[in-house]
Amino acid sequence: MSGDEKWCVVTGGRGFAARHLVQMLIRYDLFRVRIADLGSTVDLEPSEENSILAEALSTGRAQYVSLDLRSKSQVLQALQGVEVVFHMAAPNSSINNYKLHHSVNVEGTQNVIDACTEFKVKRLIYTSSPSVVFDGIHGIIDGDESLPYPPKHNDFYSATKAQGEELVIKANGVKGLLTCCIRPSSIFGPGDRLLVPSLVVAARAGISKFIIGDGNNIYDFTYVENVAHAHICAERALASEGTVADKAAGQAYFITNMEPIKFWEFVSLIVEGLGYERPRIKIPAFVVMPIAHMVELTYKLLGPYGMKLPQLTPSRIRLLSCTRSFKCSKAQDRISYTPIVSLQDGLKRTIDAYPHLRAEHRPKREGPSKASIYLGSGRADTLLWKDKKQTLKALIVLIAIYYNLIVPESTIITMLSKVLLVASVFVFTHAGLPEKILGYKIEKLQSSDFRLSEETSQQIAKSLASLWNASVKTLKSLAKGYDGILFLKVVLTLLVLSFLGAFSLQNLYVIGVPAAFIVFYVYEKEEQKIDDMVLEALSRGRKLKSDVVKKFCTSKKIE
Repeated sequence: MSGDEKWCVVTGGRGFAARHLVQMLIRYDLFRVRIADLGSTVDLEPSEENSILAEALSTGRAQYVSLDLRSKSQVLQALQGVEVVFHMAAPNSSINNYKLHHSVNVEGTQNVIDACTEFKVKRLIYTSSPSVVFDGIHGIIDGDESLPYPPKHNDFYSATKAQGEELVIKANGVKGLLTCCIRPSSIFGPGDRLLVPSLVVAARAGISKFIIGDGNNIYDFTYVENVAHAHICAERALASEGTVADKAAGQAYFITNMEPIKFWEFVSLIVEGLGYERPRIKIPAFVVMPIAHMVELTYKLLGPYGMKLPQLTPSRIRLLSCTRSFKCSKAQDRISYTPIVSLQDGLKRTIDAYPHLRAEHRPKREGPSKASIYLGSGRADTLLWKDKKQTLKALIVLIAIYYNLIVPESTIITMLSKVLLVASVFVFTHAGLPEKILGYKIEKLQSSDFRLSEETSQQIAKSLASLWNASVKTLKSLAKGYDGILFLKVVLTLLVLSFLGAFSLQNLYVIGVPAAFIVFYVYEKEEQKIDDMVLEALSRGRKLKSDVVKKFCTSKKIE
């Protein structure tokens, strides 16, 4: 059919999945397409300059309108004279901001519904999410549309998407409007700016070698063209006469590639396809979760000062470690949906679409990182995973210390005696080993391995003396009673120590050891960004201090 006289609107039309839907609508010539998004103008990317979209914009088969869903007047203007609305606009799901998500996903969706009923729009297809039935705790295996909304969602994005979905389903039949909701699961494909780029960032940082959880959690992924196809299937079903439209309207549909796969196997196929190491090291989710909470808290504090949105958040850890698979039988039956691109072909097309992110194109660092300099050669090799054997040995030792000394809550004397006992047994056993075992040479311990050189002894003595002298100098300055800044620093330091002292040794060990292996590693990979963020925070802190001092001095003069 020709779309010469019929218009549709795609809200969020410059988004990832929406771009593919726009192209498919233009290609099928179903409608003239009105692309609505936040930008004041449409800026085509280099890959789009000679595309079907560019041609449609130049000939008038497509047009762009600036739209903020939170403005009802803009929504009314964008939807005037259209027959169908594909409502795909939504904020970034990674930003856990209730006010933002509610204003767009709930209030914005209500604005769209009101405009549809006012202008007698015939059909409204809403892009929802499988997360509307996910509580962040319990996995979902072969979930279907009978699953209820949970009492509490994993994040604000999921909660507000569920509210928007309810509004759309409730609006079905109002003034002749037919509605339905599409729940595409884990979209991937060319043009994605979230999944693949974040996997590459993790791979270049060396983090992609880790598996969160046991690695057996099953997922349903959906190639982006299948998502666009599902929207058109839904629209065509609603446009049909009689029982087909009646069955399709007022419903929600899970959409997948119908090829469930282990989540971490899917990740491995992408990162390996781009030339990086596949994940191998498994870390229990409960170990990573405290760190994720700390990262999220840090972002809340430093986000206003330029810190970028972190990948390691509690909601994301839950998503990475849970099973989430869904059945599409209802979509097959009521809107005649069947995937048009297989998972294997979708993965190949996706990998081929990111040649610039391949491993051979990664930027190279010049000279040692600051983290390496701060830690020194030995500690850097261990904490920065440069010597994997050494790192694994250190981890085994730390785990042994934890289970043998920390968990039993031993006293200091008991701990020291256990350490000396283990050391004695090891030294005695090691000394009795032959020169070679199964052809491997056994390196014997030498007495020189345990001796402190004169230079090292002097350095230790100088460090202790310097620390003592610095402490005495600080006490002398405090005793004069003039240096308020020094007093404040000392008080804050002691408060931090008292705060840390409130934690048990076991808790400090569980948090501190993983943090040591992660913090320095992340700093090495994101050195420039973190340095810039710290400098910005310090600059703002100095300005705040200056403003406070000025106000204090002004108030003193007035007195």
